[in-house]
Amino acid sequence: QVQLVESGGGLVQAGGSLRLSCTASGRTFSTDAMSWFRQAPGKERVFVAYITWRSSTYYADSVKGRFTISRDNAKNTVYLQMNSLKPDDTAVYYCNAGGGTIAGPYWGQGTQVTVSS
Repeated sequence: QVQLVESGGGLVQAGGSLRLSCTASGRTFSTDAMSWFRQAPGKERVFVAYITWRSSTYYADSVKGRFTISRDNAKNTVYLQMNSLKPDDTAVYYCNAGGGTIAGPYWGQGTQVTVSS
């Protein structure tokens, strides 16, 4: 059974940083793109960032220059380093596998990120 488990969310003040992790089990994703999406209260889930199996990256305009996605294939883990956080970044962040800017079939359960002003 494939599982994606996110961790690293929490409460942080504006301007602060967090690093999210997503670890996969049940199969290897070393040849798949891995993505992060987020869903703010009352809004749709939207794309944040993705990384190809060759570690090429792509970001939503809203996070470009502040967030960095990376992966460690040996650990079957993808990371999202979030710097200069803003209150608008408050959302549940979801890990996704097998897609890109469009979600693939595998989702994690989500981790809450709250940025206070």
